[in-house]
Amino acid sequence: MIDVHSTVDAVWKLESARIIAALTRITHDVGAAEECAQDALVAALEQWPREGVPDNPGAWLTTAARRRALDRLRREQRLDLRHEQAARDAERRSGDGEPDPDDVLRLLFVTCHPVLPEAQRVALTLRLVAGLTAAEIARALLTGEQGVVRLVASARRTLAENGVGFELPAGAELAERLSSVLGVVYLVFNEGYTATSGEDLLRPGLCLEALRLGRTLAQLVPDDPEVHGLVALMELQQSRAGARTGPGGELLPLHEQNRGRWDPLLVRRGFASMLRARGASGPPGPYVLQAAIAVCHARARSEEETDWTQIAALYDLLAVRLPTPVVRLNRAVAVGRARGPAEALELVDELVADPALRDYHLLPGVRGDLLLRLERREEARRDFERAAALTGNAAERAFLLRRAEAAAGAGTGPALGERTRAFLAGSGLGAATVRSYRQTLERLCRSLGEGLPLADLTAEHVEGVFTAAWSGAAPRTWNRHRAAVRSFGTWAGLEGLDAGLERRAEPVRADRGTAPALPARLWEDTATSPRERALWRLLHESGAPVSAVLGLNVEDLDLRARRTFPGAVPVAWGPETARLLPALVEGRTRGPLFLSDRRPGPARTPAPQDLCPETGRRRLSYERAEYLFKQATRSLDPDGEGHTLGCLRRRPGISPAARPAE
Repeated sequence: MIDVHSTVDAVWKLESARIIAALTRITHDVGAAEECAQDALVAALEQWPREGVPDNPGAWLTTAARRRALDRLRREQRLDLRHEQAARDAERRSGDGEPDPDDVLRLLFVTCHPVLPEAQRVALTLRLVAGLTAAEIARALLTGEQGVVRLVASARRTLAENGVGFELPAGAELAERLSSVLGVVYLVFNEGYTATSGEDLLRPGLCLEALRLGRTLAQLVPDDPEVHGLVALMELQQSRAGARTGPGGELLPLHEQNRGRWDPLLVRRGFASMLRARGASGPPGPYVLQAAIAVCHARARSEEETDWTQIAALYDLLAVRLPTPVVRLNRAVAVGRARGPAEALELVDELVADPALRDYHLLPGVRGDLLLRLERREEARRDFERAAALTGNAAERAFLLRRAEAAAGAGTGPALGERTRAFLAGSGLGAATVRSYRQTLERLCRSLGEGLPLADLTAEHVEGVFTAAWSGAAPRTWNRHRAAVRSFGTWAGLEGLDAGLERRAEPVRADRGTAPALPARLWEDTATSPRERALWRLLHESGAPVSAVLGLNVEDLDLRARRTFPGAVPVAWGPETARLLPALVEGRTRGPLFLSDRRPGPARTPAPQDLCPETGRRRLSYERAEYLFKQATRSLDPDGEGHTLGCLRRRPGISPAARPAE
């Protein structure tokens, strides 16, 4: 029996870019086009299980999505002659419902429009053209998932507000957008060549789509050397695809691959594109230099015949033209082959504190390889294990764990991960403090590896993590993380872990003396959510610490007596809080009182005491509550920064007459 849901998923991954591109031609709005395409996907999930999978599922989705787009335009009374003509043209070109292949290229130039910042261009194109998820884009761009979501939403809004047209650019505008387009195409190829997540190492469809787009660009811009350089680079890398895995699907590094399995046709096509790149005018750019490196590999009949000296020289030039952290890391690999692992390790260690690479699995992977070649086997094992923990791809993880096992030496006492878990579980800290300290210590484990022997942990290690993760943090945040390290070091008998971390001076608020007058204005804001209103009132009326209030559970509350039950943290409140709390806890009998807006993702499962068993949502964090209050009070702050939750607490010594009217 056909698994309909798997079929729908597969068809969507293959066809979504073409469908969205065809709809953008009609709607001239990429956001509306994506929504209509998603509506068609939902219809397929509802109808195909009952009626069966159509003979041409891609055409079915395209036709269904196009109908929804036209219906939407009619409802909005925007179906003018231009849209009608676009729809008729699309039907005439592809009577079977298949979209015009050139529409994807037009969509690519729309998503790379100069009205968008570069980060938005890349994120939107990967989302719409490549069909990647926010998590996959985040790993491709070495950034956070929520940041990607915001980038995509902002890009859609900007394109709609500027009325960006759906056509191929020409002349100066073409040159202006070409660099961004090339960067996006290569990111799409890389996601297909080594998938950032999932069980499979490769996503061949993405590689083929990137190659198709690259070849089309080469026809459109035949005199640009960088376009041909990118095509050459992708052709030569794709030629190795069949040799990158062994019989069991295991990953094979370049030096272990059977070069007889490299695709000779793709190699010849890569060489031909490289000749066209060299025949074009202008100095070699980043893609031409990377293609030249790929040519050096393709010409060598074995690992021993590879001209690593030439490759290292090319990387030296590339690092000048494109001095990104990833290029510098690749240069270190080449230097390690050409000049020895010791020199390369120095280059890699210079990158350890770079924030862009703090969660990049290839950094500890490369470092582990260099350490292994230097016979520093125990250090190599730890780096391979850390690299395995950072990658989201199952094939890469298995490969790295095999390398860690092969490098394993004798243990040297308890490990960092083991001791941090014991500290958080048995140190007697309050729930709020444990949540705060866990953030700090989990970052240490991710950056240094859970397998690092505790005896080897030094202040220099900790300082490097702080530099990479929190160098730009606010003083209060920096000091909070520093306090966590100090406490852990004292508990573990490792005094001085914070030796390289100076306490940062926290600015004194000039308006602290007027803070008690603040709440009177807050209660007038009817747009505030019920959760925030209840939290702020409770803090104001009870005078309890913020951490204590956020740590309350529904079962702690004695609503009739306006206080917590005996045994819970003692908190009492007044009439306004008593009015708000019943609605906040309606339908719940246990779990955290104040809940976050969303359920946690699978990779961020909270502790059981911080998860509501009835809603599946987690406890509202101190950081999130503070952020929301600062946003709400920004207009009330003369400095424009917003106030902290602490200003809501009634302070000892303030008489009732001096308190603000409620």
